[in-house]
Amino acid sequence: MKSTLDVWTEGYLEYLYKVQKKGWRTIIDIRCTLKRVLGIVDAMYPGKALWQLSLAQLLRWLEHDRAEGRAVRSLAKDLSHVRGLLTYAWRSGRCDRNVLDGFNLQDDAPEPAKPQHLELAEVRALIEACPRKTSRDRQERLVVLLLYGCGFRNAELRALDVEDIDLQRQEIFVRFGKGERERRVPVPGGVWSELLVYLAERRARRGALFRTTQKHRRIAALHVCDIVRRAGIRAGIANPVFPKTLRHTFATHLIDRGVDIGVIASLMGHRSPQETGVYLHVLQGKKEDAVARLSMNRRSAP
Repeated sequence: MKSTLDVWTEGYLEYLYKVQKKGWRTIIDIRCTLKRVLGIVDAMYPGKALWQLSLAQLLRWLEHDRAEGRAVRSLAKDLSHVRGLLTYAWRSGRCDRNVLDGFNLQDDAPEPAKPQHLELAEVRALIEACPRKTSRDRQERLVVLLLYGCGFRNAELRALDVEDIDLQRQEIFVRFGKGERERRVPVPGGVWSELLVYLAERRARRGALFRTTQKHRRIAALHVCDIVRRAGIRAGIANPVFPKTLRHTFATHLIDRGVDIGVIASLMGHRSPQETGVYLHVLQGKKEDAVARLSMNRRSAP
């Protein structure tokens, strides 16, 4: 990748990648932030490095971005990226302190919407709406089954190769998860049966698991979205269905069945169970039901 920042900042990014073991997607995100911020700061204070600026001067950058309409949460992420660079500069002896240390933005934005998921009856209708007549039908049906049955992200599904299917363990190896995290995901019995039929029909030992019909290339993200969207329409589901909807449904249904949140976090490739906590909304009302049943049991006890 061509260097677009000064040598010292590129060294910081290399440190994040090689020492801190940050994923390359994270490095790209931080690079984009620093490139944009450095451009703004250079226009305000020509010839000055970020670590040479005072807190008041850095606040001008934040005010500029806020005036341009950048959301508070985006600004908070940018602030975190810049704070990391300043910490590195301080530890390298380029400045006597990190002026952003301990400085945070107050997020007054409303809570994010709860993840959209399908009810069990809707999932059944969705799968029933996926035919098996042609080889293309069977491939598209398997796409839907794996998105729901294994909770894959769109990118993870598209990156799967035939070699990632572990026939002995009935598992799929995800090599390119978010944040460069690898994981093994067990495949439900019904999905596994259709996967084996698909592999036998493909007669391939290596290469992309899902390919386009005409050019035999790895399917694109929009292709996966279109497969899921059309299945949702055929099933008569009111709201649009996306690959992410099926991933959310996977997690929600597991939580609804009492599966430990740590196990779900591992299956979904989350960094920690806290990241999976967004799906806990399905438990609303169930605690009250549990207490009510306990109270009934006490009344019925001798």
